[in-house]
Amino acid sequence: MLLDGINHVAVLTNDTDRLHAFYREVFDAKVFSDQVIDAGRLSLVEIGPKTHLNVFEIEGNTEAERQTPMFSRGRIDHIGLEAASHEAFDEIRDRLIARGATDGFVTDFGAAISLFFIDPDGLECEVLLFNPAATPDDLQPPGTPAAGYERV
Repeated sequence: MLLDGINHVAVLTNDTDRLHAFYREVFDAKVFSDQVIDAGRLSLVEIGPKTHLNVFEIEGNTEAERQTPMFSRGRIDHIGLEAASHEAFDEIRDRLIARGATDGFVTDFGAAISLFFIDPDGLECEVLLFNPAATPDDLQPPGTPAAGYERV
């Protein structure tokens, strides 16, 4: 395999500081770079050892306000983030529930467990914990509840 996960995902926001606080408080993310650019503001938010969110705040741009139903949002529909461990997955879930960003439902896809959440700009995202022992025979359909996780 030539790839090892996601390098970065570019997102638009109308409030960089709010988005930084959300990812810092929920995921322990770090702002790697924050700079003024010709069009506005660009920051790189470190969300993993080799993965960043490239956050653009562009004056007058209203794309961050425009959300449509899933699979109709354009080229980037949602972001899937890989939890570092089962303990990290549980901590992230607790933090997201506390912020009202998820109802806490965890799907068991067989190859991974998954938790969807909405970030402060309305972007639907997902936190996953990959099951390295899974085979294609283990795959489960969307909506399959994961054992040990109750919806809030």
